Amino acid sequence: MGRVKVFTDSTADLSEELLQKYNISVIPLYVVLNEKSYRDGVDLTTDEMYRCVEQYQMLPKTSAPTTEDFKAAFQPWLSEGYEIVYIGLSSALSGTIQIANLAASELEKDRIHIVDSLNLSTGIGLLVLEAADMANQGIDASEIANKIQEDVPKVRSSFVIDTLKYLHMGGRCTSLQMLANSVLKIRPQIIVRDGGMVVGSKYRGNRKRCWESFYKDHIGDGEGIRRNRVFLTQSGCSMEEVTFLIENLRNELDVEEVLTTEAGIVISSHCGPKTMGILYIQD
Repeated sequence: MGRVKVFTDSTADLSEELLQKYNISVIPLYVVLNEKSYRDGVDLTTDEMYRCVEQYQMLPKTSAPTTEDFKAAFQPWLSEGYEIVYIGLSSALSGTIQIANLAASELEKDRIHIVDSLNLSTGIGLLVLEAADMANQGIDASEIANKIQEDVPKVRSSFVIDTLKYLHMGGRCTSLQMLANSVLKIRPQIIVRDGGMVVGSKYRGNRKRCWESFYKDHIGDGEGIRRNRVFLTQSGCSMEEVTFLIENLRNELDVEEVLTTEAGIVISSHCGPKTMGILYIQD
């Protein structure tokens, strides 16, 4: 039985603590801001990105890792006799999966298993941690990839956006929608569906009230939720603001592990500050 190394990309938004605990390696996407290129999660923090956007009134441009990036990351592990499971950003949102497949074809394709998460942020991260759990149990790479592929349509990822400014700057909403968001305090729910993003409910009121309504819509009575692990992923929120969500998940639903993470630059550059998401796997 061969050894398995689990890889993902920086949009999985897993903390350094989780990466080390589960022995997961990350291939960063690129972010270009004010004509300077950065590696997501390596060269620039999310807070620094927000400050730059305010200063230059310009969103960063993002791009996938190169074929050479993937090959340089994979090759040392292949040389050590490992098989690789890579779980990456939705192919509906990025060319990252296509490039990973190209790199695999130029190396040893039968030892590199590529899984399209059809998701983003810790929607990917949930699948990655499931894969790492199986790798630690000694399950072989092909079986891990097959089991993760079965879980892909079961992941539920949803966020509440606090401001439409970033979507507006990226051309994803109109000036009228942005004005309504500002004046009426409308905060839309963004749902990951079929690998892309769609708008769900539209909430009004202060953030806490909106998040309470979002929790009811997205979690409900918790029926069918896989309770081993749920993520709360935020961008620019304080822990005090999300404590009640953590307590609800732990006390009302008896979730074994409620993990809180901060969204990286790529994800945050689309959603903007004060965004909150709840992500889980539905059985």
